[in-house]
Amino acid sequence: MKYIALRVRTAMLVHGYTAKNQEIVEEFHDEPFLEKLIAIERIQSVTEKYLLVSSSHGRMMYWEYEGDLDSIAQRLNAAGLLIA
Repeated sequence: MKYIALRVRTAMLVHGYTAKNQEIVEEFHDEPFLEKLIAIERIQSVTEKYLLVSSSHGRMMYWEYEGDLDSIAQRLNAAGLLIA
């Protein structure tokens, strides 16, 4: 399994969906950034502000990260993990 080290903090946790297909979202504010080793397989997408990662029990989490999209793309590319 491959990992990437990033400083992240939880921004949102998606618990599921309502009967009307609306996301049930728990938001977090002002959480501290933590250094984490994140399994590459958990990363669903990366935007300029958030990582969307899979979590336990079928949940999805949005993590805010320090840095920018270009630096993450460069690190993934250097490790042979980015297909452009």
